[in-house]
Amino acid sequence: MPLMTSISGLRGTIGVDVEGLHPPQIVRAVSAFATWCKDNTNSTDLKIVVGRDARPSGKWISMIVESTLVMMGVDVLQLDLATTPTTEMAVRYYDAHGGIVITASHNPIEWNALKFLNREGEVLSPDDFQSLSAFFDQSTFTYAPIDSFGNVYRCTDALDHHVCAILSLPLVRTEAIRKRKFRIVIDGINSVGALAVPALMQALHCDYEVLHATMDGRFVHNPEPLPEHLHDLCRRVKEVGADLGIAVDPDVDRLVFIDEHGQPFNEEYTLVAAADYVLSQHPGNTVSNLSSTQALRDITLKYGGNYAASRVGEAHVIQRMKETNAVIGGEGNGGVIYPPLHYGRDALVGIALVLSGMIHFDYTLSQWKQQLPQYIIYKTKMPLDRAVSLPTLLTRLSNKTPVDVQSIDQSDGIKWYFNDGWVHIRPSNTEPILRIYAEAPTREEAQERAETFVQYIQQEIEEIVNS
Repeated sequence: MPLMTSISGLRGTIGVDVEGLHPPQIVRAVSAFATWCKDNTNSTDLKIVVGRDARPSGKWISMIVESTLVMMGVDVLQLDLATTPTTEMAVRYYDAHGGIVITASHNPIEWNALKFLNREGEVLSPDDFQSLSAFFDQSTFTYAPIDSFGNVYRCTDALDHHVCAILSLPLVRTEAIRKRKFRIVIDGINSVGALAVPALMQALHCDYEVLHATMDGRFVHNPEPLPEHLHDLCRRVKEVGADLGIAVDPDVDRLVFIDEHGQPFNEEYTLVAAADYVLSQHPGNTVSNLSSTQALRDITLKYGGNYAASRVGEAHVIQRMKETNAVIGGEGNGGVIYPPLHYGRDALVGIALVLSGMIHFDYTLSQWKQQLPQYIIYKTKMPLDRAVSLPTLLTRLSNKTPVDVQSIDQSDGIKWYFNDGWVHIRPSNTEPILRIYAEAPTREEAQERAETFVQYIQQEIEEIVNS
């Protein structure tokens, strides 16, 4: 696939496409980021944290990233194998000037990416990414003389710091969880989840086992933690009589639960459950993106707070959370953002909050799910034909409005609101596809809505191509 540059970073395939993510693009992007950091921090003694997930290309890309930074005169704080949230927190912990995470998140093994972090350890804001993008096309960069190269420091305590910070949160019931002795099965997807989730389980004195625990990045199933990819985990939870199952994506910023019956809790409800617990203790505002379930809105209103929707993308969610002073937020893909820890999607803090909620409410996961607002999202996607103008397509689709639509939001693609759900169509930030999501009280209604709009899209594309 062609190299994709978006607010989510620089992402592409490795060695399978002439336009993919290759050494020249990596060197240029890292050089641009180092230059941008120097301009934005007014510092000549830069320190940048580097971490990666376990996919095979990560080790070699990390060498290129590290070497480029050193030759830019930047000190590298090398975490090696580390989750995205651990790397984010390490930027503040080590008082660095920025960070680079080498991960393609949920994409297949042939993909990899560079995710850039600011001095706060947060993904770049839309404005910051726009200013960084101006450096990507720069023809030359200033590299350091031989006696001013940066140094490389191997950092080994970042995960320990991350776990300790979670256990110190007031709403994490550390001692109660330790006494409860939860029995948990983990799907480590052969990446850094097999390192980080067990570290949290050990600290919480949980009884656990790990499936797919070889950190070689060779995924045994599709790495996106969706129910259709988690059959091994569901089966094992039932076999051993576990309290729950935990699945994460390769860089551990997305979190999915399996209940005690071996049934998916649904990735959309990870954030809803965490928010239900947090809001019961600390009422306030919440944020999720436009493609996330409206169950979070319902829960927020129940506790007297205000809900706001952002554009899709972690940076947009964080920006909206800061604007509304949200106490918790995230994305319906299983991404929980809890500001008392840090502004970043974090599966580990999501686990701790949900375990605390199970103790607080005295629920099993299946019982908890029954108490939450009930909606179903049907998700599908279509290839995005580069010959079709996306603005033209969206403009034409905006006129395809069913009579029962209550309102339309065009801040990120198009979202049609119905009385009992919605349909959202938007281009992906991470793949050359068009995503079509629909929510309704039942799967049948959600699927019917999505398929209706797929037909609209196909009709409009045919008319554009033939015009």
